[in-house]
Amino acid sequence: MSDSYNAVTYLLDRNVAEGRGAKVVFTDPTSEITYAGLQTQTRRLANVLKRLGVRREERVAMIMLDTIDFPVVFLGAIRAGVVPVPLNTLLTSAQYAYVLADCRARVLFISEALLPVVAGILPQLPDLAHVVVSGADAHGHQRLADLLAQESDQFETVATHRDEPAFWLYSSGSTGMPKGVRHLHGNLQATAETYAQQVLGIRESDVGLSAAKLFFAYGLGNALTFPMSVGASTILNPERPTPAVMFDLIRRHDPSIFFGVPTLFAAMLNDDANKTAPRTARLRVCTSAGEALPEQVGQNWTERFGVEILDGVGSTELLHIFLSNAPGDVKYGTSGRPVPGYAVRLVNDAGQEVADGEVGELVVNAPSAGEGYWNQRSKSRQTFEGNWTRTGDKYVRDGEGRYTYCGRADDMFKVSGIWVSPFEVESALISHPSVLEAAVVPASDGEGLLKPKAFVVLKAGAGTDGLHEALKEHVKQKIGPWKYPRWIEVVENLPKTATGKIQRFKLREET
Repeated sequence: MSDSYNAVTYLLDRNVAEGRGAKVVFTDPTSEITYAGLQTQTRRLANVLKRLGVRREERVAMIMLDTIDFPVVFLGAIRAGVVPVPLNTLLTSAQYAYVLADCRARVLFISEALLPVVAGILPQLPDLAHVVVSGADAHGHQRLADLLAQESDQFETVATHRDEPAFWLYSSGSTGMPKGVRHLHGNLQATAETYAQQVLGIRESDVGLSAAKLFFAYGLGNALTFPMSVGASTILNPERPTPAVMFDLIRRHDPSIFFGVPTLFAAMLNDDANKTAPRTARLRVCTSAGEALPEQVGQNWTERFGVEILDGVGSTELLHIFLSNAPGDVKYGTSGRPVPGYAVRLVNDAGQEVADGEVGELVVNAPSAGEGYWNQRSKSRQTFEGNWTRTGDKYVRDGEGRYTYCGRADDMFKVSGIWVSPFEVESALISHPSVLEAAVVPASDGEGLLKPKAFVVLKAGAGTDGLHEALKEHVKQKIGPWKYPRWIEVVENLPKTATGKIQRFKLREET
């Protein structure tokens, strides 16, 4: 194997060389681009970085909506040996100030609509030399389209190494400031050749639509790595992935793969405006990640739309899904089995493997693991242990080798000496016809003992008379009398990260 390897050669240049240059790779609301067109634009972007004085291995930040400009910048930077750092587009000014300073970005590429959020912090960033705007008006900064138009379409791809950092992704920061995970050139191909090709079975004829955004590890694989690994196509959506927006995109583009998240699947099933949305001709499979998919949601989706949801689990640290259900082998309520190429173990607090039926922390040996957190050595050593990566997720394995999610390690708690999985109680609550979403946290019963407390979001039109007692009895019947929530609070919404994960720590703080 040659020491020289650049991820753009695998994802993009290979497709052009194999005759797919004229095929559309990305479509957004205003334009589309072919593989050959993307190759040209990424070469120009690499020349833009050279003209701006950005050197190999330096970082450029991206606060960009999901339009064609995103893959142009992301792949163009990688072609140049520069490290792109896509950032969550829903952060606050203070969070952007922290992350931009932390990664020491030399250039910020930003969508015009997001400029107001960072306007006040730009003078505080001494490492930031240039701001480049994707959009019609650069508001005094440099405009991406103008810079690209001025550059040559010839650029010799930098001879990077498979084990060289290619891009960073910042964790969702559900319990604090985000952490920068350094990913390598070889990691993208690793996810494509394992989950995408061996589990999802992605093929050249596929058209994908991802609710998860490109800045998110899950979305980056769904909408960029996976389709480009086989010469397929992607529909990009810069808007919020509401049920109305997603149903409209499905009607207009008829995707063959829909990549969703549990909260969106539940919301789409309960969207009054689309109760009669028809099954589509081409949709053959859906995927879910970000949080475990409740069994009832999966069953209802398959019954209504005639396609399975492949629920799986991944992480920013491991770049994409490493544990998943597979086509024809779906068992809703579980996260399935290890993805080919990944090894998993369940361990107790002493690091010893646990038996089937016992709860343990999931650790993964992954070909796509990041090389660590930027400037966080202690946390890197706690998470990345040689070949194994700690996920912080508690799971139980059954006799068939399927894994069922129990909760984050810091979300689990004991009732009467027995471990309670918040997710199990939440799934039981969601299976009640009145409940749309639920979150469960421990609360003190006044005698210093912990008991489950539930926060529930009701479906439209659901009544509340006698509901609390009905829900308690429902949970007792579904999963056992000691696990039912002693307190139930009806709320309008649950606190979540931008990637749809429920922030239970915020609910614990209120309890």
